Amino acid sequence: MVCRTVAEAARAMAGSIVLGDPERRWEGARLDSRQVEGGELFFALPGSQRDGHEFVPRALAQGAAAVVVAHEVAPQGAGDGAIIRVDDPYRGLHALTRVIRNDVPERLVAITGSNGKTTTKELLATLLGARYRVARSPGNLNNTLGFPIALLGIPDDSEWMVAEMGLSVPGELRETSLLGRPDVAVFTNVRPVHLETLGTIEDVAAAKAELLAGLVEGGLVVANADDPWVRKIVERAPGPVVWYGIEADVEYRAIDIVDGTNEVGSRFRWMTPAGDIEVYLPLHGRYNIENFLAAASCAHRLGVGLAEIAAQAGGLTPVAGRGVVRTLASGIRLIDDSYNSNPVALRRSLESASRLPATRRLAVLGDMLELGPDEAAFHDAEGRAAVELGFGPIAGVGALSRRLVEGVRNAGGQADWFATAAEAADWLQRTVQPGDLVLVKGSRGIGLEAVVQALAGGVD
Repeated sequence: MVCRTVAEAARAMAGSIVLGDPERRWEGARLDSRQVEGGELFFALPGSQRDGHEFVPRALAQGAAAVVVAHEVAPQGAGDGAIIRVDDPYRGLHALTRVIRNDVPERLVAITGSNGKTTTKELLATLLGARYRVARSPGNLNNTLGFPIALLGIPDDSEWMVAEMGLSVPGELRETSLLGRPDVAVFTNVRPVHLETLGTIEDVAAAKAELLAGLVEGGLVVANADDPWVRKIVERAPGPVVWYGIEADVEYRAIDIVDGTNEVGSRFRWMTPAGDIEVYLPLHGRYNIENFLAAASCAHRLGVGLAEIAAQAGGLTPVAGRGVVRTLASGIRLIDDSYNSNPVALRRSLESASRLPATRRLAVLGDMLELGPDEAAFHDAEGRAAVELGFGPIAGVGALSRRLVEGVRNAGGQADWFATAAEAADWLQRTVQPGDLVLVKGSRGIGLEAVVQALAGGVD
């Protein structure tokens, strides 16, 4: 029985109800009072700037079924929600998550990796949905706060939940994995990300390996055989492993790949233990073939047929900001890869874009953040690579991208530097011409979605 009354939630968190109806039912949870729509639990957590207890009146006024607090608050305004007092709302959130996880979902897939988590999650949820009742973690709710909020909001009859799990510091993924207790663990890749907090690429791999901490006994591991760091991680896996790849000769593999034509996406033959099948994947970039292989290999091992998977592949759509290709009214082709960036992801995005036909290939490239002491060298190398792959002119955006611009110029290319995305957007609108291809990519903190919006809105 899923605990969905205020009284049951209070017991799960070892809390006490100080006000309100114990039998009121709740659905979902929120950490931001502005997101309360009615019926949720609101957890009043302390923040770096404000304390969540300040927003209890707003949460109650907006219809929260109950608020979870650590000390007395004075409810104000409309609303008849309950107040649950606990020793620590953060620990209470985790305690409730563990109790709910005993019943919901029936089984869970957890996906981790430096790149591709969200896309793989969306693809796998779609593919599994052909056979099962599937829930997925919304957006990128993937850490020790986000994952509990995601799990507490899924339907009680979910047969599978597909959840991404990420980290910023050592130990974070272990904690999230132990909360989720995945039946399947999917590893996409290990890249130089979060180096400021993790240290080295070896440390990144060790942190990603923490996903195995919560894997149920005999749980399945799905792993990218083309990534040497993933292979090292999976050496520790105690249960069965499903391998996928493009280069490696493994059980699930894509061969005879055709891409780089006017048709967005790729065509390939998917080799599996159950036979081979032709697949059309309408997603830009070879990195999305890897994401598809992760999702499809997992879905097939979990009972979805090859024909079902291949049929669904043709209708898959990209996740916003992750390699979305748009052809604008003037014939300009825009590749929106603005969601995030790191050196390997940028290189692969440049390589994929370079295969598409175009009169010129322009790029707006923002800072790659959290790269640690080698950040300047990373930016210089990717600037040089952009020139070698035929891009120019190029705009660098953000303080770190000064070094990227230097790399472009030292490689004989043309580049300009801008402090803000707005300045780069102005430059792009003045510079772009019909028949050009434009790649936009940078870390989230640089806000390059503004460049995409300016170009698409100004030219469509």
